[in-house]
Amino acid sequence: MWLLFLLLAWVVAVVSCVRVCRTALAAGLALHRGADATADADARADDTGADAGLTLYETAYLAGGPHRLADVVLVLMAQQRRLHLAHTGWATVVDPVGQDPVERAALSAIGPEGQRRIPAVRRALTSAEAVRGLADRLVRAGLAAPAAVRTGIGTAVRHVQFAALLVLLAAGATYWAAPSGEVDGLVLAWFAFPLVLTLGTWAVARVEAHPYTAWATEAGSALLRHEHPGGPSRRPGPSPTEPTEPTEPTGPTEPTGPTEPTGLTGLALFGPTALADPGLRAALHSSGA
Repeated sequence: MWLLFLLLAWVVAVVSCVRVCRTALAAGLALHRGADATADADARADDTGADAGLTLYETAYLAGGPHRLADVVLVLMAQQRRLHLAHTGWATVVDPVGQDPVERAALSAIGPEGQRRIPAVRRALTSAEAVRGLADRLVRAGLAAPAAVRTGIGTAVRHVQFAALLVLLAAGATYWAAPSGEVDGLVLAWFAFPLVLTLGTWAVARVEAHPYTAWATEAGSALLRHEHPGGPSRRPGPSPTEPTEPTEPTGPTEPTGPTEPTGLTGLALFGPTALADPGLRAALHSSGA
């Protein structure tokens, strides 16, 4: 019986570890292709003289994903007195006219009643077409990690965690199910190998998987650091054969004069803790930010 438990432990451990390695390899290749695409786009931008910076929304997405983008658009509209963000975590519409697709998506997420909890608004915005379109453009530019990269690594790591638990359960079952004296230390030692394999893979994945689970690729992170030596970066311009999209803005480019909305760049880069307004911090934090 103990051989059956040992075989199960080994199969689960090896399969889960191989899956992590294969997923990490595929993710690395995807991010490498993204970096190459960005380098090619930079070269084309130099040839055509194009030089466009990241918008505030793009900066927020690369730094913190769609939830950060949702916080940025809500705070932007609140600072312009078009939304009211209560410290209890409610968003209330003051002016129901959006100035760009993301703002209109935020108003749609709040709903016709004009008031909704901020966590619900965040969840609705993450699946909004305007946000998905922005994310797709960043992925095509090689700046944002594809969704398959992020979710694939996370799923593979969870499988390794499950495999480690299963090895422990198999060893325990072997010990308790076997007749007294039949299972010795040598038999249990055989379970130590798959346990060490899974725990070691898990430990390495926790250290090494961050580049694959971040929202920005290496190229996107480098661009963020370039634009903000703590901040915004330069987005590669379109290729000569790639049409621009002049119809609607993808997000406001943050002004640099005295009218600049306070704290929006810090919010985009670092989250609600960067906000100077305690009321806005309370609104976002009380809602689970």
